[in-house]
Amino acid sequence: MLKQRIITALLLIPFVLGGIFYLPASYFAWALVPIFLIAAKEWGRMIEPACNVTQWSFTFTMGLLLVALNLIVPADKVWLAGVLNPVYQGVIGLGGLWWLISVFLVVGFPKSSQFWQSSPMLKSMFGQLTLAPCFAALITLKSLSSVAHPFYGGALVFLVFLVVWAADSGAYFFGRSLGRRKLMPRVSPGKTLEGLLGGLLTTMIVVALVMYLSPEQELPLVIAVTLLTAIASAVGDLSESMFKRSANIKDSGNILPGHGGVLDRIDSLTAALPVFTLIYIAFWM
Repeated sequence: MLKQRIITALLLIPFVLGGIFYLPASYFAWALVPIFLIAAKEWGRMIEPACNVTQWSFTFTMGLLLVALNLIVPADKVWLAGVLNPVYQGVIGLGGLWWLISVFLVVGFPKSSQFWQSSPMLKSMFGQLTLAPCFAALITLKSLSSVAHPFYGGALVFLVFLVVWAADSGAYFFGRSLGRRKLMPRVSPGKTLEGLLGGLLTTMIVVALVMYLSPEQELPLVIAVTLLTAIASAVGDLSESMFKRSANIKDSGNILPGHGGVLDRIDSLTAALPVFTLIYIAFWM
């Protein structure tokens, strides 16, 4: 399993980095659509695991939403005179609100599932609130590139990826070696408090990298943004685990050998990207 994970990751990384840094924002926005459609199909399994009609109808409506977002606000119109388009502000703001609500759902699980577990409509809405703000946040950050700074937007996206990867890796290794106290046993039995704290500690490597490459940054701000983004990524991971547990499925899909589905790979990013984007706009720009 570990060998498969490593091979798959090594094959995917060049495409991910190439898209983040070298695809123009307009192409990047459209390239994201099929990826998010696969994730949407996987979310459809968590709505009704045995119903293909529900899964495909959710995928279709999600596709309409993403295509409409790209058509209504093209990537070159996302930022105008340094101000984020109101449509994108609304979508990402809704994402921030959703992740606050999600914290309470995760902490209260399984009791919290009583009002949504038997409602395909609510689970569909939760899926839209999970995927659409992440999609919008990716395009928002990527679109900050300019002629003078062609890699700036890509660097911001990559920074979020680095924080999430550092937090996930730290949580895995600290959890395996030191994990004793379960973090959320009813949501994800394998995760421990020691793993979470180890993951947060590991993200300080990203802080050190940012300060080395850009020493003019305010260290307390960089630490705060990094930790909040890492905590958000943990919430995203736990939230998907909650919905998978409710649907009684282990992996969201099997398209990525050793990794499960696309949703399994981006669950942390679905929360980390909107949260980072909101903090960046409010405090760091």
